[in-house]
Amino acid sequence: MKIAKFAFGLICLTILASNIVTMSRWSEARGVYDDICYLRQAHLFQRLGIGGFNTNTALDDDGYFEGKLKEIAFDEWQDQSRWPCHNPMPGGKLVLQYPPGTGFLLALFPEGRQVAPLYIAASLIVCGLALFGIFMAPTLTSTVGAGLFGALAIYLMINPAKASYSIAPTMAVCALAGFLTALWLIRDKRSVLLLALIGLLLGASVSFRLPNALLVAGYCLFLAGAFTWSRTVSSFVQGLAFGIGVLVGMIPTLVAHAINAGSPFATTYGSVDAIPPGFDLAVLGQYLRDMQFVLIVLAIGSTAWLFFDGKQRARQVALVVAGNLAVNLVFFLSHPIFTPYYIVPITMLSLWTVSFAWLMQAETAREAVVPAGLEALPR
Repeated sequence: MKIAKFAFGLICLTILASNIVTMSRWSEARGVYDDICYLRQAHLFQRLGIGGFNTNTALDDDGYFEGKLKEIAFDEWQDQSRWPCHNPMPGGKLVLQYPPGTGFLLALFPEGRQVAPLYIAASLIVCGLALFGIFMAPTLTSTVGAGLFGALAIYLMINPAKASYSIAPTMAVCALAGFLTALWLIRDKRSVLLLALIGLLLGASVSFRLPNALLVAGYCLFLAGAFTWSRTVSSFVQGLAFGIGVLVGMIPTLVAHAINAGSPFATTYGSVDAIPPGFDLAVLGQYLRDMQFVLIVLAIGSTAWLFFDGKQRARQVALVVAGNLAVNLVFFLSHPIFTPYYIVPITMLSLWTVSFAWLMQAETAREAVVPAGLEALPR
């Protein structure tokens, strides 16, 4: 089994090294509007500090964004009303539509070399958790499973994560939250602080993508159900701790909305983005032909397997994941627009959670057997 652990660890590190080489060659002017808009937010943070929460186009008096538009040959670079990713707000100002988290993380790196370091840092987190899963696996079967999933997770940091800068940090958060969720439900003592940390991470992920707010759905359903069933102070405190964690994590987004849209609960997205739900067979067909469909099948299949084959605690993990999957899949599959990364966050959060729950359950079972065997040994 040690050979298998070493082999899969080496495979994961090889994929990581290949990813780093590829990421280091990426251009920050590939012609994608979202890219330069995230970079404008980063520039504002580097230039104005906390004042970078204000994304009013009037602050582009140094010509930074105009220069970025020229780099990608945007014809109407002089007309701010035509700038991509910007929407009019009350008072006549134009602001960025995106939450501030991705831009803030990009601002941590030197201008001109921001994207590659962000992706490399996120990939290191994902790889670290993948290696941890491999080396904590107690059996050959679990080692192979953890190794295959780890290799897949690291590969996905190139494709489809490259489609949007917001996906890289989201993938890292999903990996961390998946590990902590399994730890919270599988271990004997359920820590309120650990649950609050999960809420904090998922709340903070909203600062990368607003739809990440849906990642808390399964947790809310599970905690609400637990309180309704038991009506105990402990279950109430757990729900409260999770809610506070989510709220604290969302503070940067709420602040950005208050500054740019006039209210923490207003949106900086325009009316053109408010697309009503509706199942579209053409869109569903695109998902069927995309890598996301494979991830959906893996997430649903592994969750069902954990529920029917796992012990009581593992089944509770499966319930959280199932609720999360149901809410997110209904939302995104009924959203009549296809992108190559919409469903990636929920599927990866689900797979990370199920993977670590499986590994921790197997490890816990082994630890329970060893003392019983030791008791039979001669003293």
